[in-house]
Amino acid sequence: MKVENIHQRIINAPINTISECLKTLATENDTIWPKEKWPSIRFKEGLKVGSKGGHGPIRYTIEVYEPNQIIQFRFSNPKDFKGIHKFEITATNTSQTIIKHTINMNVKGKGVLLWYFTILHLHNALIEDAFDKIENQFDTVKQPARWNIWVRVLRKLLS
Repeated sequence: MKVENIHQRIINAPINTISECLKTLATENDTIWPKEKWPSIRFKEGLKVGSKGGHGPIRYTIEVYEPNQIIQFRFSNPKDFKGIHKFEITATNTSQTIIKHTINMNVKGKGVLLWYFTILHLHNALIEDAFDKIENQFDTVKQPARWNIWVRVLRKLLS
């Protein structure tokens, strides 16, 4: 089964500022990943092509990394997930940047059920929390997390 899941948000900051945020991904001073609420993202060799890592049970390898544009990962676990996910940044003008997260994969077997009943909902909440974390650094009106009931139930069951 083909899965395409896209999230994007306009951030009120220039692209060079957002690219500096992207460079902090999986570091001690991570300004993107909502590690305060979710399992931390880590890579064995830091942010570079070929580095392996992930978050929680989700595993992947960095296959493209251009700090001012994109970081792309290839899934290695769950085994039934074949494809990529990526963060991309694009300037809309001198003071705004679009940040986009895309999953593009094929899912088979048990992975279909895992995706639809668990990971899809948790993933959507995690990415929106990440975008809130970025946006809250640059806007005076802070974005609160808004988890639906299914996300709250899943997090309770998995904790």
